[in-house]
Amino acid sequence: MKMLNQEEAKRVCDKLMSLSKADECRVQISGTRNGNIRYARNAVSTAGLAENTQLTVSVAFGKRQGTASINEFDEKSLEKVIRRAEDVARLAPENPEFQPAVKKQDYKSSATFSEATAAIDPEYRAEVASLSINSARKHGLVAAGFFSDTNGFETVANSNGVFGYQTLSNLGFTVTTRTEDGRGSGWVTRSANDARKFDVREASEIAIEKALKSVDAKALEPGRYTVILEPAATSEIIGRMFGAFDARQADEGRSFLSKKGGGNRLGEKLFDEQVNIWADPWNPDVPVLPWDGQAMLARERADVVKGGKIASLDYTRYWAEKQGQRATGRHGNMIMAGGGKSTEELIASTKKGILVTRSWYIRMVDPQSLLLTGLTRDGTFYIENGKIKHPVKNFRFNESPVSMLNNIDELGKPVVIGGDEVRYQMLIPPMKVRDFNFTSLSDAV
Repeated sequence: MKMLNQEEAKRVCDKLMSLSKADECRVQISGTRNGNIRYARNAVSTAGLAENTQLTVSVAFGKRQGTASINEFDEKSLEKVIRRAEDVARLAPENPEFQPAVKKQDYKSSATFSEATAAIDPEYRAEVASLSINSARKHGLVAAGFFSDTNGFETVANSNGVFGYQTLSNLGFTVTTRTEDGRGSGWVTRSANDARKFDVREASEIAIEKALKSVDAKALEPGRYTVILEPAATSEIIGRMFGAFDARQADEGRSFLSKKGGGNRLGEKLFDEQVNIWADPWNPDVPVLPWDGQAMLARERADVVKGGKIASLDYTRYWAEKQGQRATGRHGNMIMAGGGKSTEELIASTKKGILVTRSWYIRMVDPQSLLLTGLTRDGTFYIENGKIKHPVKNFRFNESPVSMLNNIDELGKPVVIGGDEVRYQMLIPPMKVRDFNFTSLSDAV
C-alpha cells in the first residue's frame, strides 16, 4: 500500500469532511510497513513484510455515533465509507457519555521517525538473525529470536479543524538462548526508535552469558529476599500499575487509588520518595505521537508520581466534565528517574540477594492492592558479597508494585524498554528492592 505524505493525507481528510452529512466527522488514517524475521534452533523459520494503510471515519448525529473503516482511497471508496458510517450512526442508540469532537489542537511534533530505522531492508534483518545465531553456535548454544521493524505515518482530523500528521518508526528484538540440554537459559529484549542505537551483538552476548551461567541451578527456599530487578523484569511488574492511574476507576472505588468513603488518593504519598515517574511525548529516547489517538487531545508532559506522591490521574473527557476537571491526552510513554549505576554496579553493592532477569506470565490477584502473581525465568542468580555466586531455580512471586516501590534500596540507570507485553514505551531503571516475596519454586528454566 502507498504511504501517504502530509499533503495527500490532508486531501483525503478534507474530502471526507466535505462528503459528510452528519453533525460532525472524525478521521484517523494509519499507514504501516512492518518487516520481521524469526528464527529457532539456530535457523531462520519465517520472514516477511506487511504493508497496510487504513482509514477509519466516525460520524455523529446528535449523540448517535457510527464508525466504518476502509483501505481504499479513491473518491468512490471514500464516499462509500462515509455513507456506511452515517448509516450505522442513524441506527445506533444514543450514547449517554457522548462527547463532541475536540476543538482545534496544537500538536507539537515529536521525534518519532528515524531514517536509519525506515531504511531497514531484508538484508539488514537477515544480518541480525545471522549475527545472533552464529554467536550462539560459537558457544554450543541454541538461539530463538524475533526481530521486527516498523515505519509509517499517523493522521488525525475532525470537522472542527483538527489535523495532525506524523511519521514514525521503531524496532524490537528479543532472543532466548539455551544450552543443548535445556538446563540453561538466557534472554534479552531491546527496543529503539533509531536503528543506530541497536546492537545485536551486544544484546546476543548478554543472552549467551546468562544461558552459560544458569546451568545447574540450585534450589533456594522461597521467602522474602533483596532482589535486583533488571529493567525488563521491572517493566512487566510496574507496567501493570500505570493502567490504574485512571481517575474514574479510582473515584468509583475500583483501583488501588480509591479512597475509603469515596474519591481518589491524588496528592497522597504512596511510594518511597525516590520514586519519580512522568510522561513526556518529546523525550528523545522514548518519543511518542503528540496526540492521544482515541480522543485526539494533545499530549503534555505530566508528572505522574513525584517524590512518592500521586501527582496526576488520567481523565477522559466525559469524566473530566462530570468531575469538573481538565482532560488531557492519555500518556504514550512512562519515564522513571533512576541513578547512575549499572545493573552490575548494583550487584557489586549487594551483600546477599537475587538477580532477576525476567518476570513473565503475570496475572492480577487483587486490583484493590495491585497484588500480582508471576514467575521468574531465563536467568535467576544468587548474589553474595557483591558477586553472582550461582544460578538458582526460578520462583513464583506474589508481589504488588505498590509494596515494591516502597521497599527500594537503590535505583540504577534507566534504559529503554518496549514491546508487546507492556502498555507503554518505557525508560525504566534496574532497581534493588528489599523483602520481595517469592512464594514457591518453579522447575522451568
